[in-house]
Amino acid sequence: MEKFTCDELKVALKGIVEIGEDRVKVIDEDRVRNELIDRLVYTSVFGDEKEKACTRWLIRSIALDLDIVPSSIHDLYVNGMANEEIGSWFTVPAMNIRGMTYDVMRRIFKIAVARNVGALILEIAKSEIGYTDQRPSEYASCTLAAAIKEGYKGPVFIQGDHFQFNAKKYAEDPEKELENIKTLTKEAIEAGFYNIDIDPSTLVDYSKGTLKEQQYNNYVNTAKMTAFIREIEPEGITVSVGGEIGHIGGKNSTPEEFEAFMEGYLETLKEYGNYAGISKISVQTGTEHGGVPLPDGSIAKVKLDFSVLEKIGEVARKKYSMAGAVQHGASTLPDELFHKFPEVKTVEIHLATGFQNIIYDHLPEEFKNEIYNWLKTELKNEWKEGWTEQQFIYKTRKKGFGKFKKEFWNLPEEVKAPMMKALEEKFRFLFEQLNAFGTKEIVEKYVKPVKIYRKLEK
Repeated sequence: MEKFTCDELKVALKGIVEIGEDRVKVIDEDRVRNELIDRLVYTSVFGDEKEKACTRWLIRSIALDLDIVPSSIHDLYVNGMANEEIGSWFTVPAMNIRGMTYDVMRRIFKIAVARNVGALILEIAKSEIGYTDQRPSEYASCTLAAAIKEGYKGPVFIQGDHFQFNAKKYAEDPEKELENIKTLTKEAIEAGFYNIDIDPSTLVDYSKGTLKEQQYNNYVNTAKMTAFIREIEPEGITVSVGGEIGHIGGKNSTPEEFEAFMEGYLETLKEYGNYAGISKISVQTGTEHGGVPLPDGSIAKVKLDFSVLEKIGEVARKKYSMAGAVQHGASTLPDELFHKFPEVKTVEIHLATGFQNIIYDHLPEEFKNEIYNWLKTELKNEWKEGWTEQQFIYKTRKKGFGKFKKEFWNLPEEVKAPMMKALEEKFRFLFEQLNAFGTKEIVEKYVKPVKIYRKLEK
C-alpha cells in the first residue's frame, strides 16, 4: 500500500468527491470504497503531518456525507436502557482495537451490516493511545474508514476508555494530573469521541473510615471532568460519560460503595451547574485486564460475580436513572459466560486482549520472534520478579503494536486472511451472545446523530 501525496490526492478525488469549505459531496460512492478509502486511511496513519491532517479531514467529511456519523450513546442509555424500554435486553460490546485497526474494524462493521447491529462501541484507553501509537484523530479515522469501506450507515460510537488518573502523579500535583486528563479529553472530543469513560477509581483510598470518604477523590474528579466535558461538548450533543468505582483487579464493588460515590458525585456536580451526569458505572466483579497468565502462559480461571453487575445495575436504573453497570476485562473469559451478561442486564462490556491474542496466534513465527526479542531487550525493566518468560511476553506483547505498527498493517494477505476470519468468527459469537444482533432499529430510535462539520485547516 502506498500513501497519497497532497498533489496525487487532488487528482484521485476528481469525479469521486467534490470538496467544499467545511464538507464534501460524494459523487461516486462505489469508487470511494473501491479506489479511494484504502489509500486514504493508509495516508491518515503513515503520511506526513500535512497528509495526515488532509486525509483525516477527508475521511470524516466523506463519512458525514454518507450518513456515517460519530455519535453519543447517552440517549440510548438514559432513556431506553435506564427505563428498561428496549424490549429484550442487550449488552453493548465496547471493543479496544490495539493493532491492524482498519482491517480488524472492517470485520466488525461487516457483521454489523449483515446482522443489523447498531449497539457497538469502538474504543481506545489512555494507556493504549500511548503504547499502540494511535492518537484519537487516527483512531477515529480508522473507525470511520472501516465503516465507509463496509457500507455501514448511521451513528458510530467512538469512546475514550479508562481516561485514568495516575495515583502517584496525582499525589504529587493534583491540578496538573487533572489538567492532563482534560487535555486528552478535549483532544478526543475534537476527534469525534462523544463517549468518554473517566477513571479516577485509582484514587480511592480504602484506609479512610467511611465509604464516602474512601470515594472522595474519585467522585470529586469525576464531577470536575463531567462539568468540563459539558462545557466543551459540541452543540446538540450530550457526550456519554462513564464513571468507575472499582479499580479493575482490585476488590469487588458493592451497591453501598456505588451509592456513597453517587451521593458525593451528584452533590459536587451540582456545584458546577445543572449538568447531565454519568450514564453508566464501571465496577469490579473479579476480573483483571488481559486475564492472569500462569507460568506456562495459559490464563487462570476467573471467579466472576455476576450478582455485582445485577445489584449495582438495578440501583443505577431505579435510583439514579442510569443505564446500569459496566464489565471490564472480559475478553479472556470462557465463552460459556458471555450469554449471562444480558441476563443480569449489564449495560456494556469491554473487550480487548482476546482479539490481540488471535492476532498473535496467527503471526508468522519469524515476525513474532522479532517482536518478542524487542520486548525482552527494550522492556526488560517490566519483567517482574518470579515471572516466567511466557508470563512476561503475555503481559507486554500488547506494546508491540505501536513499535511494529507499519509491519502489522503491511502483513501479506495470506497471513491476514485466516487471522481476520478467526476475528470475524469471534466478533460474531460475541455479538450473538450479547444480544447485539438486530439492535440498529432500537439504537436509531433513541440516538439522533448530529453532524459536526469542520473546516480543513490549511
